[in-house]
Amino acid sequence: MNIRLGNADIVLMIALALVISLLLAFRLRNASWRSIVLEAFAANAAAIAAVVTLEMLLA
Repeated sequence: MNIRLGNADIVLMIALALVISLLLAFRLRNASWRSIVLEAFAANAAAIAAVVTLEMLLA
């Protein structure tokens, strides 16, 4: 199974990561820089997983 990520997929990853990080920021309201970095990492991982899953379902 070949997974191809195009420009639209990368834009979708960025948009999902921004939305997830905003939701996490409003929900958790962390003050330390480590928690902010962890939130950003979690948001990016979730966005990448969502796009790859969508690509696998549509392939």
